Amino acid sequence: MDMHSLRQCALAAATLALAGTGPAHADPTGLWRGSDGGTTRIAACGAALCGYLATVVPPIDPETSRPWTDKHNANARKRSRPLVGTPVLIRMQPSGAGRWSGQLYYYVDGNTYSGHLIEQGPGNIRIEGCVLGMCGGEDMTRIR
Repeated sequence: MDMHSLRQCALAAATLALAGTGPAHADPTGLWRGSDGGTTRIAACGAALCGYLATVVPPIDPETSRPWTDKHNANARKRSRPLVGTPVLIRMQPSGAGRWSGQLYYYVDGNTYSGHLIEQGPGNIRIEGCVLGMCGGEDMTRIR
């Protein structure tokens, strides 16, 4: 291959690589349903994204026969707050095309983890949390 052809190939490869860093699939703000039927509302908070529990399923804690509270929170003062309205996506900053990184509050164990919101298309996102290099997550579907 001559030098001109080599440069053309390099230019084409660079153009394709840059095309992959374009805008995200869709705006991830809105209401999203998780696999358990609960919903999360994602909204802009400055230049970041934040998410709050909008509903939980079932809505009543079987242990107390009352609406769920944040009973597993590491901060004892927050354990009596309602679970609905609790922030679960915290300061998610853009970190690539269709990807945000920040912190996730996992109300099931009351801990906060590093995590990501990843757009999979206009109607689907994935929320992933990571601990010690191990990641797990949940796919969510747009309601509106």
